[in-house]
Amino acid sequence: MVKGYPMLQQRGFLLPSRLKNSYEGAGQGRRAQNWQAGSSGPVSVAAGGLQTMRNRSRLAAQNDPYAVKALDAQVSNHIGTGIAPRSQYRDPTIRRELNELWEDFCTESDADGVLDFYGQQGLAANAFFSVGECFARLRPRRLDDGLAVPLQLQLLEAEFVPHTKNGNAPNGNRIRQGIEFDALGQRVAYWMYKFHPGDAASAGDFNSLVRVPASEVLHVYEPSRPGALRGVPMLASVLLRLKTLDEFNDAVLYRQEVANLFAGFIRKPESGDAIGPPIDTGAQGAGEAGYLPMVGLEPGTMQELAPGEEVEFSDPPDAGNNYAEFMREQLTAIAAGAGLPYELLTGDLRNISDRVIRVILNEFRRRVEQRQQAIFVHQFCRKVWCAFLDTAVLSGAIDLPGYASNPRPFRRVRWVPQGWAYIHPVQDVQADRLAVRAGFTSRTEVALKRGSDAEAIDLENQADNARADQYGLNYDSDPRLRDGAGELIEDDKP
Repeated sequence: MVKGYPMLQQRGFLLPSRLKNSYEGAGQGRRAQNWQAGSSGPVSVAAGGLQTMRNRSRLAAQNDPYAVKALDAQVSNHIGTGIAPRSQYRDPTIRRELNELWEDFCTESDADGVLDFYGQQGLAANAFFSVGECFARLRPRRLDDGLAVPLQLQLLEAEFVPHTKNGNAPNGNRIRQGIEFDALGQRVAYWMYKFHPGDAASAGDFNSLVRVPASEVLHVYEPSRPGALRGVPMLASVLLRLKTLDEFNDAVLYRQEVANLFAGFIRKPESGDAIGPPIDTGAQGAGEAGYLPMVGLEPGTMQELAPGEEVEFSDPPDAGNNYAEFMREQLTAIAAGAGLPYELLTGDLRNISDRVIRVILNEFRRRVEQRQQAIFVHQFCRKVWCAFLDTAVLSGAIDLPGYASNPRPFRRVRWVPQGWAYIHPVQDVQADRLAVRAGFTSRTEVALKRGSDAEAIDLENQADNARADQYGLNYDSDPRLRDGAGELIEDDKP
C-alpha cells in the first residue's frame, strides 16, 4: 500500500490495471482487435515498398488529373520563377560583382544544357514531390570550356542511388540504402549507377555502381522521421484513394452513358391480329409481318398509336443524388494528404468568401515557406552557392579578398522566393506602407517579401528620377514632387 494514499488505493484509482490503458489508442479491446501497427525503424519502414510507391506515384502524375494538379500546384508555389540569392556581404561593389557573375552562372548551370538554374530548381522540386527525393551532382568543368564559372549541376532521379544497397564498403564504412557513413555517422559517399536502372540495359552496364564523394552530391528530401535516409512520395498516403476514386468515377461515367441510351417501347395487345395499317413490305426496315418495328422520336412530333397500343419508356440509372457530395469528401481527403487546400486542388470556389480564402492561403503559405527554407534552400540552393563561390575564386572568375582564410562573410546570403501575389492589392500595399512608417518592418523586408531586392529598386528609382529630370518629366508617382494623393507639394506649386 502506497503511503499517504490508502483511500485512493482502496478505491482502485492507482492499481496497475487502471494505469495500463490510460490512453484509448493503446487499448486492446473489441474496437482495436484488428488494429495492427508495426514498430519498424525510420530506415526499414519504407524500404520494402519504396520503389512500388515511386512507380505508382509517377503513374498517377501521368494519368490522374488530380495528381497532376497537386504536383503542379506544389512546384509552382514552392519554386515559381525561382528562389534567388541576395548576398549579405557588406561591400556593395563586391555584392554587385557577385550578383552579375551569379546571373551568368545561372544561364549555364545545367549539365544537360536544357534549363537554367531556376528551371533546375523546378525540376528538382517536381522529382521531390512526385517520388520523394532528388539527387544532384556538382560537375566541375575545364577552364577552356568557356563557362563563366567552370561548374555545372546534373540532376539525377532517386533510382540512381539504389535504396536496396546495404552492407559494408571496402574501406570498412557502413552502407545503408545506398549511402555510405563513416564511424561518426557522417555521410561520406553515395553509391550511384552510371546510368538510370530503367535505361541501363541498352547501355550494357546495368549493375555497375560508382562511389561518389558526398561533397559532390546534393540530396534533396524531407525526412518523415528522425533518422530517415530516403524520402517518400508526397502522394503516398492517398495513392490508393486516388486509384479507387478514379475507378469509381469511371463507373459513374459508364452508368451515365447507359442513361443516355433513352428508348421507348410500344406494347401491343396480346391478340395475334395486327393493328394498324399495313405498309409496303419492301420498305427499308420493315419486319416480316410488313410493319416497321421502330418509331423515331423528333422534337414536336405527335405520334398516333393504334388502338390498344401503349408506350413505355426505359428508366436507366443516373449518377445518384449524392455523387457531388461524395466526390467533394473524397477530394477533400486527397487534398489534405497532398498538403493542398481543397480549393487549390479542385478550383472549386463556391461559397468561399475573400476572407475565408485569405485564411486558407495563409495557412498553406506558411507550410510552403517552411519547406522552402528547410529543404530547398538548405539542402540545394545553399550548397550550390558555396560550390559556386569556391569554383569562381579558384578559377579566377572573381577576386574575393580574404576568401581563402575566411569564406563565411561571402557565403552569407539570403534566398528570396518569388513573392506572393496580392489578395487585395490596395489594402495589402497600404498595410505594408503603414507598417514601414510605424517602424514595424523595413522597406528591405517588404521588398524581399515580394520577391524583390530593395537595393536594386533604389538604383532603378534613382535612374528613373534622373531620367525624368533630364527630360523635364513630372509624374504623379514621383514622391519628391507630389503627395500620396498625386497633388503637388506646396513648395513646388507655381
